[in-house]
Amino acid sequence: MRKIETIACGKNYNAVTVGKIDEIIEHELPMGDIVIPGKVFVGQALGATGSELSFQTLVPGQDSGFLHTHKTHEELYIILKGEGQYQVDGEIFPVSEGTVIRVSPDGKRALKNSGKDNLTMLCIQYKANAFTAQDSPMVDGVILADKLVF
Repeated sequence: MRKIETIACGKNYNAVTVGKIDEIIEHELPMGDIVIPGKVFVGQALGATGSELSFQTLVPGQDSGFLHTHKTHEELYIILKGEGQYQVDGEIFPVSEGTVIRVSPDGKRALKNSGKDNLTMLCIQYKANAFTAQDSPMVDGVILADKLVF
């Protein structure tokens, strides 16, 4: 089983690696009585305070195993490799590399790899309705005069 590795950390940052995209399949996520192959959460390892994120690889024909919702979290699913089908509230649509899906907490969701190759996705989970107009990157971001040093 593959493990998350810390590659750098400091007062204002943490950097980890889960391995190459093709190595995500080597992770396992224990969840109570079940173990989800090919899934890894990285938010805690990063010390993230505003979101959780996970990577997951599904082999051809594999699905996420269950429908699920959330109490307060919205999710973004970003398909990094492969192709499949995404189900939300009984609707099913095709997904492939570059597809991004937003699902509100109440959306009943699942993903299936319907392709011939592994499907790998990144899921970003965060509290729904937490951002306001003041959180826009155009408002919140600050461009500094400091020179780049690399």
